[in-house]
Amino acid sequence: MLNIGTKQPIRVTRRENRIQASAVIEVDEVRSRHQRNAFVRVPWNIYKDDPLWVPPLLMERKEFINPNKHPFFLHGAATQFLASMNGQWVGRILVSDDAHYNATHGSNTGCFGMFESIDEPRVAHALLSAAAGWLRARGRTHMLGPIDYSTNYSCGLLVDGFDTPPRVLMNHNPPYYARLIESWGFTKAKDLWDWWIDLGGELPRRWMARCENLRRRSGAVIRPFRLDDAKAEIDRCKAVYNQAWDKNWGFVKMTDAEFAYFAKDLLDWVPPELLLIAEVDGKPVGLTMALPDFNEALRPLDGRIFRWGMPLGLLQFRRNCRRIRSARLIALGVLEAYRRRGLVQLLIAEVMQSGLRQGYTGAACGWTLEDNDAINRAIAMTGATRYKTYRIYEKTID
Repeated sequence: MLNIGTKQPIRVTRRENRIQASAVIEVDEVRSRHQRNAFVRVPWNIYKDDPLWVPPLLMERKEFINPNKHPFFLHGAATQFLASMNGQWVGRILVSDDAHYNATHGSNTGCFGMFESIDEPRVAHALLSAAAGWLRARGRTHMLGPIDYSTNYSCGLLVDGFDTPPRVLMNHNPPYYARLIESWGFTKAKDLWDWWIDLGGELPRRWMARCENLRRRSGAVIRPFRLDDAKAEIDRCKAVYNQAWDKNWGFVKMTDAEFAYFAKDLLDWVPPELLLIAEVDGKPVGLTMALPDFNEALRPLDGRIFRWGMPLGLLQFRRNCRRIRSARLIALGVLEAYRRRGLVQLLIAEVMQSGLRQGYTGAACGWTLEDNDAINRAIAMTGATRYKTYRIYEKTID
């Protein structure tokens, strides 16, 4: 049981749900430091009996929702709500409004994310109603989620693949969340697929060998990120990223501030050999980014970097990182004019070889859109298997 002030989170079983059918549910907008602390700690209650859950870093989660620190707030707006029952915290939700997204897609949409709830429909409905009310007040008529600000961040509700742990920057949730969300009237907007590759398998080795012929014909150079030219390299990657994904469902370009924010953390922890750029005649036309599965190193920290006023968690994290054996491919894109040259396959082959040299034995590839046939075919050709499905829901709220 977590003590977070005057209210404590509780785990309510189905039997207790029936007993507490008359309990009053209150939803409060997060405004105080105490409420922000409660907001980021709600998952500790929901997942305390889930051996696959990976506790996020509390410090990072607080920064993510802090309008003074996260660059999303330079162009968008967001707030959070906490649900309580009988004086105890039982759920939370983030709601956001991105003018850039609506301008890009000609829509009138807001998003909900960071959703957590005990297995009680009244709690989930109260949170979703609060989020919808906030969006209505801003003139929005449609809601998507779970999406944390935009699809450039964590998004999607896990609906298949509950038997394996989440990889870095991927969501994890109990199976009953889909029932709670759908019972409020949400329907499927899009499924996102996650893939798994056994890097030591025979098929990946044969597939990478076949890519050698493709490499000679393509005229492309695949190279790692140049740390000694980091600022210019970040600009090159941002240009490719925003162009290559521009026509994807739900995509919105990252701002300069967002990309710089993301790149800073990336360059601090990720080997440049996992950040690859494809060039044709010296022009950047594609990129792929892979991360060590930091979740393997984070799990033992229980969300804390500082203990007894010292960064002991950081020391433990650095030590744990040396034992990471899995990776996650988080980005793979090629400019449209160059997609018929086999550059997607080459980028996958190069990053797989880099992963093997780093000592990784397997990698997640995702997410990918369910109807992105070109990317899905390219990944499947490596021998990857689809092992998780995430779902984004939608609902009209006018």
